[in-house]
Amino acid sequence: MAPETQAGAAGAALPLPPMKWDAWGDPALAKELSADIKGLLAAALGVTGDAAPGPSAAEVVLRPSRITADALGALAAVVGEAHVSAADADRLPRAGGKSTPDLLRRRSREPQDAPDAVVVPGDEAQIAAVLAVCAEHRIAVVPFGGGTSVVGGLDPERGSFEAVVSLDLRRLDRLHALDETSGEAVLGAGLTGPAAEALLAERGWELGHYPQSFRFATIGGFAATRSSGQDSAGYGRFDEMVRGLRVVTPAGTLELGRGPASAAGPDLRQLFLGSEGTLGVITAVRLRIHPLPAVKAYEAWSFPDFATGTAALRAVEQQGTGPTVIRLSDEAETMVNLAMTEQIGGSPAVSGCLAVTVFEGDAEQVAARHDLTREALLAAGGTSLGEAPARAWEHGRFNAPYLRDSLLNAGALCETLETAAGWSDLPRLRTAVTEALTGALPGALVLCHISHVYPTGASLYFTVVAALGEDPLTRWGAAKRAAGDAIIGAGGTITHHHAVGADHRPWMTDEIGDLGVRILRAVKAELDPAGILNPGKLIPS
Repeated sequence: MAPETQAGAAGAALPLPPMKWDAWGDPALAKELSADIKGLLAAALGVTGDAAPGPSAAEVVLRPSRITADALGALAAVVGEAHVSAADADRLPRAGGKSTPDLLRRRSREPQDAPDAVVVPGDEAQIAAVLAVCAEHRIAVVPFGGGTSVVGGLDPERGSFEAVVSLDLRRLDRLHALDETSGEAVLGAGLTGPAAEALLAERGWELGHYPQSFRFATIGGFAATRSSGQDSAGYGRFDEMVRGLRVVTPAGTLELGRGPASAAGPDLRQLFLGSEGTLGVITAVRLRIHPLPAVKAYEAWSFPDFATGTAALRAVEQQGTGPTVIRLSDEAETMVNLAMTEQIGGSPAVSGCLAVTVFEGDAEQVAARHDLTREALLAAGGTSLGEAPARAWEHGRFNAPYLRDSLLNAGALCETLETAAGWSDLPRLRTAVTEALTGALPGALVLCHISHVYPTGASLYFTVVAALGEDPLTRWGAAKRAAGDAIIGAGGTITHHHAVGADHRPWMTDEIGDLGVRILRAVKAELDPAGILNPGKLIPS
């Protein structure tokens, strides 16, 4: 299906991002809440009606573009008039990310912020020239991939600059190279997850990076946010897959990563993995890939409580039995997930805590790893539920944000946050964050699951559901501050896989210390002396 287009001010017909401008994803996949779920919301949260509808795209009022005709002309001279626009129809879809606060702001009938123009370069030379034009005209630049940020990473902040443009990278959408001997591929930063996997699958290969944003997020975005996919237990986080990067900065272009490993000083790739467009524009990524798995196996488990399930996951990870996916929901999340479906895959009702395991590879390896994991989980107190609940989880694993939209339409705030810590610190961290959220949002439902595991620790992913109230942005802002303070106080990291953006920036000094912040500022000053790249994100001022 061809992407929709809108005419731009400079005669452009810019492809719109695939994400709906005021909600998550494909409108055709939007979900209506059942009567049972609406009843549950009314009983648990006092939510009884639909939220007031927001404006249509045609009704939205954007603050006028501040880009000058001279600057717009200079940008058009670089990328061509068809690939630059200051039209509201092109600005609106790049106005921010997809957090609940982002979507609440989209519902406002007051004037809204948006980039002053959209630029869609076609290659590295054009990106370098665009950065030069923007430095000359004092224009901030926000690199844009799939638009899935949930931490304010795409907020079009001008800062002290005259204007801000969205640098949409979707034209960098090629499979540049595939080395089947080494098991590596070079992918353009603008490729979406499905497009990248389709190109690799044509040759019998897979990247295997499946975050919840998979359908819309891009290769460059995965690298710039240090993304963690749901298959990380088997294939590793995205940063572990990266073998090389190409990055265009205002100071020049870098190609980083030569061999499979190196002792040639600090690894400069790490400066750009997680840099969120503040240090340079990632244009291509060389990645470890693997053959498409021949078989998959599934098994779900029940544990009497979260502590028992956590200990079981730790045993599996530290023994190295090798599931591709392993996850554990707490009691509340297990209960809510069951309520969200008539029956999980036709399985019997689950009490306690639900865990999911998935295995991929050739038949012999999958069988061996599955048997070892099953033995470990049985020994740790688990009860097998068969494969149906695990298959049901995989079938719906990218759809949760659509439910969030439906909850918002029904008058309920639904937001997520995540952290990670060592195994010994997880109980205290979970308690601290839960208490912070329920203290700030009395009556809220707080759900938690372990989404990623490591030999020394794991991540905790929290989902919060509460009534919108009179001022939901202020209410969530207070809850987010309380949760962030609780995370730092309990020894967790401020973010495990959603990145820093603007939302987590207040805690970056706690995360890396004053000296760490000064190091980041020094690197930015060298690579981006005019400071045009994504101001207001990642690096404390």
